[in-house]
Amino acid sequence: MSPETARPTDAALEAEHEELPRLTLLEHLEELRHRLVVSVVAIFVGFLACWYFAPTIFHWLEEPILQYLPEGEKLAFTGLVDPFMLYIKVALLAGIFLASPVVLWQLWLFIRPGLYLHERRLAGPFIVFTTLFFVAGGYFGYRVAFPMVVKFLLEVGKDFRQVITIQTYFAMMSKILLGLGLVFELPILIFFLARFGLVTAGQLLRWFRWAVLAIFVVAAVITPTPDVATQTVFAVPMILLYLLGVIIAWIFAPRQREDDDSGR
Repeated sequence: MSPETARPTDAALEAEHEELPRLTLLEHLEELRHRLVVSVVAIFVGFLACWYFAPTIFHWLEEPILQYLPEGEKLAFTGLVDPFMLYIKVALLAGIFLASPVVLWQLWLFIRPGLYLHERRLAGPFIVFTTLFFVAGGYFGYRVAFPMVVKFLLEVGKDFRQVITIQTYFAMMSKILLGLGLVFELPILIFFLARFGLVTAGQLLRWFRWAVLAIFVVAAVITPTPDVATQTVFAVPMILLYLLGVIIAWIFAPRQREDDDSGR
């Protein structure tokens, strides 16, 4: 069955639209507040669950730099409370990833009233794929992108004595992991833009050159190094995700918008 025939007709969409409840602005704000509260509580529960394992988690997180340091050398700290504060931040970061399915579920519940009835059946795939993309982005940052950043920076500073503090190391790593986790949600964002008729596959292809430029700008913001090679490591997955979004937009865009776009 083709994507066009699988989509509901315009009459069916209008019938669905009439059945959907309409919320006032205050009701939307109250709904947003409720979803934010539940998300914060979920992250706090994740934080508590990860607190005991924070030293073990950080030992795993510091592997990308330990492989490039002289044998036996460790990261440093300059204040007595620094290790304690570090473990709080580590537990919070791990708690965010652990609670991401709940947070993304709350996001779905917030946007759900604006969807058609047949689109609400996508709740399961939405939670699964947004969680997988978010975790995949973080893992890509940990396994590929961040080690390249570390190697480059250590190479630049090889003529100096290395005193790398746990604060600066974790601040850089958490920025990259969370940044790439969010960036990897690009196909999901494009899906909703296409469903709401804001973009089409044809438009995304026409905007590809500008999208590549914007992607390299985002990569430059996420990447703490100025070299093009490292920025490319960040940018290439985003470009592939954008192209995946083009395919998603072609499959899921409203029929009428796709027909209008192809007829131009």
